[in-house]
Amino acid sequence: MSILSVYQDTAPEQPLKVLTHIEDIAATLADVGVRLERWEASAPIRAGASSEEVIAAYRPQIDRLMSERGYVTVDVISLTRDHPQKAELRAKFLEEHQHAEDEVRFFVVGRGLFTLHIEDRVYAVLCEKNDLISVPAGTRHWFDMGEDPHFVAIRLFNNPEGWVAQFTGADIAGGFPRLEDF
Repeated sequence: MSILSVYQDTAPEQPLKVLTHIEDIAATLADVGVRLERWEASAPIRAGASSEEVIAAYRPQIDRLMSERGYVTVDVISLTRDHPQKAELRAKFLEEHQHAEDEVRFFVVGRGLFTLHIEDRVYAVLCEKNDLISVPAGTRHWFDMGEDPHFVAIRLFNNPEGWVAQFTGADIAGGFPRLEDF
């Protein structure tokens, strides 16, 4: 179940509100410029499917987004609990950062926690299978894949170089709930 928890950025111990209905989550995020959608595969995806098979299953939705937003590349990232660099990757993604382009992720399998720092609010968005989130360029955020990551996600980019982060140096992320807290 997807969840949105909204906090005052100075009070990580108590959310101002918690939403669990996808329509309410999408509407609240739309108010701050973040897109959240649910996608369904146009073809079944078998366990262990290749990146090409995953992209083909969602090709109509991917093409629509690429046309609407000018994304130029698409790939698939997959992380599991036996990944040898999972601790280093988690630590990197948990630092508050922003991008010069939108960060677009679609969860084909598993889940992850995007936490967005917008003005004086923090939006913790638990994304699960079939959730697409598009975080606008310049939005401060961090991502938690958990101690034992388990996800397959489609990524879309404006920049052919892919994921390029600008770290803010803020230590805010350490005070807010992690994936294991949901």
